[in-house]
Amino acid sequence: MNEPAPMFDPDLWDLTPEQVELASLCRRLGASRFRPRAAMFDREARFPEENYADLREHGLLGICIPKRYGGLGADFKTYMLAAAEIGRFCGSTALTFNMHVCSCLWTGELADSLEMTREQRRRHERRRARHYARILEEGAIYAQPFSEGGAAAAGTVPFATTARRRDGGWVVNGRKIFASLAGSADYYGVLCTQVGEDGTLKRRDTLYLAVPKDAPGFTVTGEWDPLGMRATVSRDLVFREVFVPEELELMPPGTYYQAAVRWPHMFLTLTPTYLGLAQAAYDFTVAYLRGELPGMPPVKRRMYATKQLAVAEMRLRLEQTKALWFQAISEARVDPPKEAVLRAWAAQHAVMEGANDIARLAVRTCGGQAILKRFELERIYRDSRCGSLMLPWTAELCLDRLGRACLYEEGERDEED
Repeated sequence: MNEPAPMFDPDLWDLTPEQVELASLCRRLGASRFRPRAAMFDREARFPEENYADLREHGLLGICIPKRYGGLGADFKTYMLAAAEIGRFCGSTALTFNMHVCSCLWTGELADSLEMTREQRRRHERRRARHYARILEEGAIYAQPFSEGGAAAAGTVPFATTARRRDGGWVVNGRKIFASLAGSADYYGVLCTQVGEDGTLKRRDTLYLAVPKDAPGFTVTGEWDPLGMRATVSRDLVFREVFVPEELELMPPGTYYQAAVRWPHMFLTLTPTYLGLAQAAYDFTVAYLRGELPGMPPVKRRMYATKQLAVAEMRLRLEQTKALWFQAISEARVDPPKEAVLRAWAAQHAVMEGANDIARLAVRTCGGQAILKRFELERIYRDSRCGSLMLPWTAELCLDRLGRACLYEEGERDEED
């Protein structure tokens, strides 16, 4: 296949020089290194360590670390554009990369826009400097365990994983499931709930703590043999009386809750992976019908009206999804207006459902030979099916919240009989 064009043309989409530079770097790495390895990682359900060595070599582990700390200083939108280019070539790498980057994005750009006391800000500055140094100087990788099998990850109840205050830190107990990078991360950014003095758990008391991989009482368990996103290695994490020093707080207590309420676009960071997969399914189909697919005879199939109509349908869906997504990520900020939040939910749903719909059309259009495992379309189809299931904004939750918010203003309710 020829050198892939940018997903978002720099001139037509009015990208900044920094956005062009980082997206181009990710596209080159994806095309030259990540794509050739993707089938192996998928087949073996093995974490893409070689890809992370490339990310580390090119400074991308620090893509969202502010420049004053030595990172690349990408803001939210710049990161999203760069990550989408990675998703085109290896979905598992892009998805796990997001888990790592969130530890920098949340503690950096998001935290800077949130309210803290002067003392909280001072401590946060000191602690995130050490956090960033681990990444930039030691090459540390961070995971982002979120799900617990209940409603906590959807943001409706407190996390069941708990933390109790102990002199100099916290004692963590609980379990996380679908924890990407399990066994491969150096630190696990665990969301847990501080236990109140009366034993109660409240969402506003959410803590964000970095648990080292070798912390006593911390274990990785369970098998990993899923339908798609196999190289994420998202096994279970168990915490039994795990002591976490205060210095490993990634955010001051309660700050994560403030971010979740005031910076809702933070939950859109799963979407670049799936937008990239949608682009990959379209790219594959065009190359296949033009007879330009490596490993296939140079037989053209583009002259058939049925194929042309199918590609037109794919392109239409892809353009609609990209336009909505680009607008949504452009509106990300603290305290966005309701219109922007509605658009964020719509964009999440459009990407997560649209990626698999485009992949489905690709399979139907290309036909039987294209679903052989030696071609990437089969993997793209499986990987793309997983997006709409991911918390905190599953496809179902997006529809539920979008529908209600369209019909009700804040505080409104129907009169009871």
